[in-house]
Amino acid sequence: MTDNTTSHHHTLPSLRQAVRRIARVHRLPVETRARLVMSAVDLARTEIAAGRPVRLDACAEPSPGGSAGQLVVTLDTLSDLTADRDGIADLPLPAQFASGGSVTWRMPLPGRRGDGGSAGDGGTRSRGSDAGTVLPAQNGGGAAAGSGCPTSEIHAVEQELRAVLARLDSLTAEHRRLKHEIAETNRGTLALYVQLEERDEQLRKAHGQTLRELEDALRPAPIEVDGLEMAVHYAPAGTDAPTGGDLYDWLQLPDGTVHITVVDALGHGVTSTRGALNVTHAVRTLALEGHPLESIIARTAEILMPFDSELMSTVLLARINPATGDLFLANGSHPPALLLPAGGEPEYLEVRGRGIGYPLPGSERLLHVRMGPEDMLILYTDGLTESRKDPREGEKRLVEAARRHADRPIAEVPGAIAEDMHTVILHPDDTLALAVRVPSA
Repeated sequence: MTDNTTSHHHTLPSLRQAVRRIARVHRLPVETRARLVMSAVDLARTEIAAGRPVRLDACAEPSPGGSAGQLVVTLDTLSDLTADRDGIADLPLPAQFASGGSVTWRMPLPGRRGDGGSAGDGGTRSRGSDAGTVLPAQNGGGAAAGSGCPTSEIHAVEQELRAVLARLDSLTAEHRRLKHEIAETNRGTLALYVQLEERDEQLRKAHGQTLRELEDALRPAPIEVDGLEMAVHYAPAGTDAPTGGDLYDWLQLPDGTVHITVVDALGHGVTSTRGALNVTHAVRTLALEGHPLESIIARTAEILMPFDSELMSTVLLARINPATGDLFLANGSHPPALLLPAGGEPEYLEVRGRGIGYPLPGSERLLHVRMGPEDMLILYTDGLTESRKDPREGEKRLVEAARRHADRPIAEVPGAIAEDMHTVILHPDDTLALAVRVPSA
């Protein structure tokens, strides 16, 4: 070690001047010097106020490679400062604390300049001077008028204040710059957000239009038949697809009768639509070819199962003669149709049978009833009655809802029934409700 100095201090001004002198002699940066002075004074304040002196040691340790090395400053007090954890954490310049009241700062020394001057400091230091040499000030080392304080000390304090102000100005400028950048970023983000919102709205409209077009393509065209009123309501389980596995088909056959197919293919979404479409198309073809109604479900299974062994679908077929009101039903594992006679009690028209993909598919028989004026038939899928996971309870509520809305225009009936049935949905599913009514004469 070189440039060793040791001094004892009974007052804070004396300690402050000594620390500042050491820092200037060893050409520490002004900001580091200010932090070192403040830290030493903070730690010594209590000791000196109690009348106990403190000892200040300083030495320069050269590095092994011959570079500037580091300055080691040690402050010894009579108190064990390690107990004051808050004070240690708040020091302007972090230090190493040892038990018994020893505090040490280690600071890298700046590189030596050829003329011995200190960077950013008004004083000078000649080569060969020791660490205890008092540096002359720019004005010749005289005293400040009326202050009793050496001019060099005043100059050092002013330097530290300037360093603080320069640091503050730098931080203020950086703060302004960051605020400007943040404002610019926010404006750009807002503009991008608006663009994304507009694009998202365009995509939603395009998506909705595509879904409506797809839904229209999947639904059969409305038909008008003298002697019958028909309407349908459909709602998929999810909003991301226009339909699911619940489909219907209606057409008037060459003999004047109206054929209606209701299909519920296993699954949800567009993936189940393919199976339902295959079933409705096969049934339509067989109906137009004149196959007996009671054989169509079994024949449809024979046609489709070799091509799609995973297909499972319930099927309900209705054949109505508008001229006579004769109704024939065939069923393959589908919920029964509900008949609301104008002057009688509602009745579920039960027909046993098994659907497509089930063992021994087909309807076991045809059920025949005759519909009179103002009688109404409700065909539906299980999503209508099983929204609360209790099919029997759902069937009772369906009777009540159908009675409640039976006198409304036929176009409103299916949607009104579905709205009543779905006041509580514990089990979301594709839902289809189709109403057929014989108008009064």
